[in-house]
Amino acid sequence: MNEEMLEQEISLPSLADADSLTLAEAARDLLDAKKASDLSIICVEGRSDITDYLVLATGTSAPHVKALAGELEYRLGLRDAHPLHTDGLNTRSWQIVDYGTVMVHIFDRETRAFFNLDKLYKEEKTEASE
Repeated sequence: MNEEMLEQEISLPSLADADSLTLAEAARDLLDAKKASDLSIICVEGRSDITDYLVLATGTSAPHVKALAGELEYRLGLRDAHPLHTDGLNTRSWQIVDYGTVMVHIFDRETRAFFNLDKLYKEEKTEASE
């Protein structure tokens, strides 16, 4: 992140009382700034008992996946958004940062392709959207 982006981030509002979509978008934007790829936000409200939004991202390598998760936790923490749980610290191919209503999954390419959460939670087509 360049200095100008860092200065803008410092002045960003708190996420302590943010709605789920705002938090998901903040996570996506931060991961984008840190060179994650294949970013997506999937609304699973009503289809999942554990979260409202999934944020999916791909890192270029195991160290990048780990760094993305660490940076996400740190930078959103500066904005008063703290995860309830993190998982995958020992695997380095799939890290999960759980903010309750938003669950962030950061994969390496192979792991993302294998589990294919994008397809699993893909929006169902309706007659109106076909």
